[in-house]
Amino acid sequence: MALPLPDFALEVHLGRWELAARHHLTASDAETLTVAEALGPEGLEELARLPLGYTPTWGSDALREAIAATYEAVAPEDVLVFAGAEEAMFWALQELVGEGGHAVVTVPNYQSMESVTLATGADVSGLPLDPDARWALDLDRLEALLRPDTRLVAVNFPNNPTGALPDPETWSALVALCDERGLRLFSDEVYRGLEPDGTVPLPQAADRSPTALSLGVMSKAYGLPGLRIGWLACRERAVLERLETRKHYTSICNAAPSELIATAALRRGEAIKARNRAIIAANLPRFDAFFAEHADRFAWERPQAGCVCFPRYLGDDGVDAFCHDLVEQAGVVLLPASIYASALGPVPADRFRIGVGRAGPEPALAALGDFLARRG
Repeated sequence: MALPLPDFALEVHLGRWELAARHHLTASDAETLTVAEALGPEGLEELARLPLGYTPTWGSDALREAIAATYEAVAPEDVLVFAGAEEAMFWALQELVGEGGHAVVTVPNYQSMESVTLATGADVSGLPLDPDARWALDLDRLEALLRPDTRLVAVNFPNNPTGALPDPETWSALVALCDERGLRLFSDEVYRGLEPDGTVPLPQAADRSPTALSLGVMSKAYGLPGLRIGWLACRERAVLERLETRKHYTSICNAAPSELIATAALRRGEAIKARNRAIIAANLPRFDAFFAEHADRFAWERPQAGCVCFPRYLGDDGVDAFCHDLVEQAGVVLLPASIYASALGPVPADRFRIGVGRAGPEPALAALGDFLARRG
């Protein structure tokens, strides 16, 4: 890595407030399952008998088979397991760009996608999603950014923090464009499976392109962040082999209990994701009603997919002051737009991230409502 990494603004903020505040209203994951819910009775017995030795660096055969089963064209040997999505992203972006190359990254983004790529010494261009067009992905703008030395296009859909989802035609055109230009597509797909009823999930990049990388994790759509199990799927074996050698310098291998639980959860993954989609579907009318009641303070926008979105705050005090006072005085955590400030492109300064994937948001919304009433 050529340059030092900056502070991870989101993690610094949540490190202060995520567990200390009474109401975590900006959670980025779906409702968490217990170990018993993820495993079932037979799985609990298996867990009790599990030897706590080292696991294969690539991930257990059973886990890689379960991950591959969630794809169409990906085989178990096309999967490399990591200690969460962050480790996978950290190494992949360094491997795929490198000093002297050029990359394009969507904005707004999960900070490591931008910061790690910049820290390699690469020249990085931002591809802003359009807030005035429901955070649309503009492929004409992408084409204008491409250069002879462009090596990578990195995207995240369903998007964090906006909840944006391109239409299938735009997504297919993006994959085709990268293949035609010989560009590596890195696709963060950790919210895939949390689309509203009637919305078909986008095809996974690793299924559609022989060179693309798809990033997955147990944390978001499956609601199992405590497992710290993520993965990369890619049908170009040599890329995964190079990433495996990098993994030797960080986690080496994953925790055996986490791999076992993740394998069991993936085998019943459709039921788990259906459960989480149902929680989101039940929550959204509650959020709709709350923000309709406070339309003078907020411009509400539902997520198109996933369990986070990025509505506007309309108050004169600004969203940073609002979020600061809210957590200090009412114990409700939201993430202001400044957390998502980018060196690569504009991020609207009046937005905040809110999460809609946790069960029982009523106490948090009530606390937010009481806070607004006190402010007058």
